[in-house]
Amino acid sequence: MKFLLTGGAGFVGSHLADALLALGHHVIVIDDLSTGSMENITHLKGQPGFEYVIDSIMNESLTAELVDRADVVFHLAAAVGVKLIVEAPVRTIETSVHGTEIVLTKASKKGRLVVIFSTSEVYGKSTAVPFHEDADLVMGPTPKHRWAYACSKALDEFLALAYYRERKLPVIIARLFNTVGPRQTGRYGMVIPNFVHQALTGQPITVHGDGTQTRSFTYVGDVVNGLIKLMQEPRAIGQVFNIGNTEEVSILELARRVRALTASPSEITLVPYDQAYETGFEDMPRRVPDLSKIHALVGYEPTMGLDAILRHVVDHARGALEPAHRR
Repeated sequence: MKFLLTGGAGFVGSHLADALLALGHHVIVIDDLSTGSMENITHLKGQPGFEYVIDSIMNESLTAELVDRADVVFHLAAAVGVKLIVEAPVRTIETSVHGTEIVLTKASKKGRLVVIFSTSEVYGKSTAVPFHEDADLVMGPTPKHRWAYACSKALDEFLALAYYRERKLPVIIARLFNTVGPRQTGRYGMVIPNFVHQALTGQPITVHGDGTQTRSFTYVGDVVNGLIKLMQEPRAIGQVFNIGNTEEVSILELARRVRALTASPSEITLVPYDQAYETGFEDMPRRVPDLSKIHALVGYEPTMGLDAILRHVVDHARGALEPAHRR
């Protein structure tokens, strides 16, 4: 089969490309490298069945051509990370909403299966933890830029499901919960790579807020396996699925675990949200998925716990730092 991965040079996209190629499929990546990186896919260059195009999905004629060549589209292209979302809300909204509209329009003409990447952010300020796919979404006010990403991704879901119902386009929506692993960058506020880098370089480990907010981290390999299983299951079409891990940890405890694992002398420092992001910044106090739906359909279960995830990330980060230290 042929797969088109929009945003395929990003963290999750590059791991998905690895897995699909290992299964013998043909993979085409399109990425404008605004948040993705050539480093993520350099190891794939020259492999049989791999192609990449450095361009934007906003290039409609090119996107149409690539969609035509694919059997399945994994639509990952989007703004990533709280920091980027707060600093560039126009780009966040336009990339998400208009980009998804273009992909769905082109796919609809050919009846291609589209897997839409959504996010746990869409649950917003809901306190109904663990989050279930059919639960109400509770968004913050429009003057708070922090919620722009959540609202735009929710609109993506509405649009994809509208294409499914009205135009019979096969779509699957995957809500990812805090995916982590090797190749993830901390440039846009991703907490684990930031903590690990700070710990390994002896900098203060900066925890935003009071550290009591909790998250559930999922290894990227588990996410990729879940995505492939959903893509292969016809009963998944027209539905929304959480993909994540139910192991919950506070961000302050996460910082302590990273410091212990790296044997770092770094201090743990609390940074107020107003200082880290913007005045009046609001955060989600907890973020834990209900995985019963995806487990019942395709047997999805995360295989890697948080401590093992951290070891993988630390080992990868150490390997990346060593050449820099030798220069």
